[in-house]
Amino acid sequence: MTGSAPAPPFTRAHEAFRARAREFVLGELRPHAAEWEEAGWFPDTVFTMLAARGWLALKYDGDWVADAVLAEELARCGSGGVAAGIGAHAHIATPPLFRFGTEEQKARWLAPAVRGELIGALAITEPDAGSDVAALRTRAERVDGGWLVSGAKTFITNGVRAGFYVTAVRTGGAGHGGISFLVVERGEGVEARALRKLGWRASDTAEVVFDEVFVPAEHLLGERDRGFRLIMANFQWERLVMALGAVGAMRRTLERATVELAGRGQATRHRVADLATRAEAATALTYHGLRRYLAGGDAVREVTMAKLATQRLSFELQDECLRLIGPDPELERAVRDARLGPIGGGTDEIMREILGRSLGL
Repeated sequence: MTGSAPAPPFTRAHEAFRARAREFVLGELRPHAAEWEEAGWFPDTVFTMLAARGWLALKYDGDWVADAVLAEELARCGSGGVAAGIGAHAHIATPPLFRFGTEEQKARWLAPAVRGELIGALAITEPDAGSDVAALRTRAERVDGGWLVSGAKTFITNGVRAGFYVTAVRTGGAGHGGISFLVVERGEGVEARALRKLGWRASDTAEVVFDEVFVPAEHLLGERDRGFRLIMANFQWERLVMALGAVGAMRRTLERATVELAGRGQATRHRVADLATRAEAATALTYHGLRRYLAGGDAVREVTMAKLATQRLSFELQDECLRLIGPDPELERAVRDARLGPIGGGTDEIMREILGRSLGL
């Protein structure tokens, strides 16, 4: 985008912010990527550095486009796990508090979260309930003064470090209608165990077990038995952020490819040209979904298309550039990290199902 007018909804101010965000990512995060990947962890000071710049509160201060820019630029940090940990906190766990929380709930969890003092995680996926949210089993039983929560969640990003979990629980009968959201704080009865993974190695993706955890009644987020609506509302931004991250990752790798593969001959030149064309088309679709989302209309179809178009393509692009460039630790990591894209936030099969139904099929 350098040297040309910004594409809506981005403005010149957003492109200036992009430059600052990229400088931070390349200067403060990327140099540590290999170290953090090896450790399977990145320090909580990353959150406080972002908070000091006001970047954990961008959308809550009214600039959702700047938040989208940050999601895109984080892909340059060289570690999908670091980008995922930041994103899970800033883009996935805290939005339900902002949209559906009371003023007291926002003061208790959202305010310290945007200051980087308290890390959050969204806890929906279970060992037997991933894309089919209606099948979740974690149960919240009504008791005097609150709830007793029992069950297990899995693949929870920030699951080990989180101070609170925005948790989907079953408070009613089977199906979508019996789901609620409770904010469960770390404490007695909460156990988190980090999982070993192919990619996202710097992320503390975890299995979280709740063993009769008492949760006060005032921790109910939104209305009882109406949590499915909250989940669906949250999915749109989560899927957009995933698409934006894939756009950033593809752009980063193509920039390397155009330098390192120069002069390799016509076959390589044409292969990279094809990849760049597909990436540009996916980027345009993602920005279209972002515009629709920000306009406040029904953007489910466009967001779903963007998520479907970007995730598998990013994996294929990273894999092909690794093949063309040759063995390289950063590209190998990019391939591993991109493999999650067609699974997380709703599988490709679920995206196709949503799109097929939206088309009347």
